[in-house]
Amino acid sequence: MRRNSVRLLKLFIGALVLVVLGPTVIRRITGRSESNSIEPRLRPINHIPMGLPVDPDTFAKHVDGVEEDKPQPQAQVVIPPNQIEMIDWHDYAKIEADAKRTGPGEQGAAVILSPEEEKEKNALYSTNGFNAYASDKISLERSLKDIRHHDCHTKKYLAKLPTASVVVPFHQEHWTTLLRTATSVLNRAPTHLIHEVILVDDFSTKEHTKKQLDDYLATHFGGKVKVVHATKREGLIRARILGAKAATGDVLIFLDSHVEANINWLPPLLDPIARDPKTVVCPFIDVIDFENFEYRAQDEGARGAFDWEFFYKRLPRLKEDKDHPADPFESPVMAGGLFAIDRNWFWTLGGYDPGLEIWGGEQYELSFKIWQCGGKMVDAPCSRIGHIYRKFAPFPNNAPGDFVGRLRNLGTGLCIDTKTTAQNSRFGLALCEMTSSDQFIRLSWHKDLRLKHRSMCFDVSQSIVKSPIILYNCHGMMGNQRWKYNVLTKQLFHPVSGQCMDCEATTKNLFMVQCDTSSSTQQWEFGKMNVTAIKEDWLLKMP
Repeated sequence: MRRNSVRLLKLFIGALVLVVLGPTVIRRITGRSESNSIEPRLRPINHIPMGLPVDPDTFAKHVDGVEEDKPQPQAQVVIPPNQIEMIDWHDYAKIEADAKRTGPGEQGAAVILSPEEEKEKNALYSTNGFNAYASDKISLERSLKDIRHHDCHTKKYLAKLPTASVVVPFHQEHWTTLLRTATSVLNRAPTHLIHEVILVDDFSTKEHTKKQLDDYLATHFGGKVKVVHATKREGLIRARILGAKAATGDVLIFLDSHVEANINWLPPLLDPIARDPKTVVCPFIDVIDFENFEYRAQDEGARGAFDWEFFYKRLPRLKEDKDHPADPFESPVMAGGLFAIDRNWFWTLGGYDPGLEIWGGEQYELSFKIWQCGGKMVDAPCSRIGHIYRKFAPFPNNAPGDFVGRLRNLGTGLCIDTKTTAQNSRFGLALCEMTSSDQFIRLSWHKDLRLKHRSMCFDVSQSIVKSPIILYNCHGMMGNQRWKYNVLTKQLFHPVSGQCMDCEATTKNLFMVQCDTSSSTQQWEFGKMNVTAIKEDWLLKMP
């Protein structure tokens, strides 16, 4: 009897263990079998709001802690049944044909000029900031090497994708680089997905940008490429707005005018937008060498960021992003030059601020709006586009003034140069150089004159005649470092001393003297200016 009782007790305990642990064991086995499935793994497309939540009620719940202990479900993007099909968008016939091409620059190779050709390149170089002579030797349809991650070769995208309007603003762009941009965009994308390519001529003066371009487009590209001519200099931002207003495709893709699109570049940009129209997608930007036009990778991607002076910075990709090298990954800020955005979403965000002059800063404005208004921004590693980074700016970008850039003296034609200048030392004039950071001077919101890459300011500590100007650590307290600029007389006025900046052509020295509007050596010209931002405080009102 006792033996039976023990046996019954064992059976009861065993049954209890089976009831309690059985479901857990089954779930683990099922989960393991699912993870070992041969079906391709698709990462979930989740929309994770950043910044302020779109729904105020949801925001209130989070703040009040009402649902603090409950896991909040992520907003899952639901793809309609007719869009679930995934396909391979590669044009293998085109890829095979490109692989057989030979000639200057083919396969993205460098173009080497002969000694005689080297002598001929300078004229075109000076007006473009890159070796346009080499560009002219390369076919408009040149082939490029496939430098994508190998996972991109087998990656599939939604079978149904939106159409794209490609907007390409340009100012004084060279003929072959402009046409190679349009050609590569069309040649390496599915024809029916490119609704149009819109070239926006930002008041160029080069002869080929007018009738010659109009006539060429009338007989090439099957009518897919059109041009819009601005009636005055607008700058990059307003030129993009002109192109966006003329566009009728589902998605806007903004590109620079000296790029080359690589293999299968378009579907990786459109797929995330097809899943969530509030997603903005940037390609990987490769480098086209300004000297020999060799096509090479910049790197394998980075997240966009900025420092406290709003200079664009690149941060390493997160580990979880590196684990999936062909998948789009989130990035706080775009570089700004190349990206895709749903056309309706672009205008819902208000488009670009039309008050932005020439270029710069627009990427921050748009990036902030995207994240704070319920959207997100990703980089697509499988979309790669090469870009020519000019050796120097070949033409002035003068807006109605942005108090920044080289500070040139009109009387001598020389520029202020701070090269090798230490703290508490004098500096002077030198020949103007387009690319010298030692000649980059800012009349900033601090209301001082400071260098671009050093926290050093122009300082005047005496009120005597020909008082020297020295470099001193910027202190932000104005006083000896306070300057005003008279946009009418082009004089730099120092309120504490009551004098104006002057110079001597022979010694190249800078000093302070009594203001004289008739003196050409007291007239200074900034590379760029923005009078609107500072006119109330900095516009000099001299008797």
